[in-house]
Amino acid sequence: MTDSDDGQSGGTETGAQDVAAGGAAPAGPRVGLIMGSDSDWPTMQAAAEALAEFEVPFEVGVVSAHRTPQRMLNYAAGAAGRGISVIIAGAGGAAHLPGMVASATPLPVIGVPVPLKYLDGMDSLLSIVQMPAGVPVATVSIGGARNAGLLAVRILAASDPVLLERMAAFQRELESMVLDKDAALRDKLLGE
Repeated sequence: MTDSDDGQSGGTETGAQDVAAGGAAPAGPRVGLIMGSDSDWPTMQAAAEALAEFEVPFEVGVVSAHRTPQRMLNYAAGAAGRGISVIIAGAGGAAHLPGMVASATPLPVIGVPVPLKYLDGMDSLLSIVQMPAGVPVATVSIGGARNAGLLAVRILAASDPVLLERMAAFQRELESMVLDKDAALRDKLLGE
């Protein structure tokens, strides 16, 4: 998305939509990765990296619930029509972006509480997680953008056998890493 974008066109930052590797023509973005301010990017970048690991095309942009409310509503209302299947929304402080986006789209929304200088992100967490009945937002931990990206992949994998297998392989890699660390620690401490 660009500053001149009205929230409907689904433009992308350089490279974001080009994550589909392997020489095939990239599909349109499947995940919308939005944040309330560009200062949220250091946190939200981990979601982009997780999506790229799984070769999931995404769009990225700044959509402020408070400073550009109409743009936010247009973005949310138009996301499904652009082929977006999941929205990841990160915000700090009052953190209204994930909930307001969820109120304006039928798509699943994953909220990422972005930690700020004061309250260490607890304000963001409570704002995002305390949604009224009927307007769900899946909420990850404070600063947990990587898990937001992985959750988006899992949501997509429910109807995509290729992604499902990639996620299963990822889980096997995690298991292998833990077993290797266990063996190394036992060897170091117990001489096993």
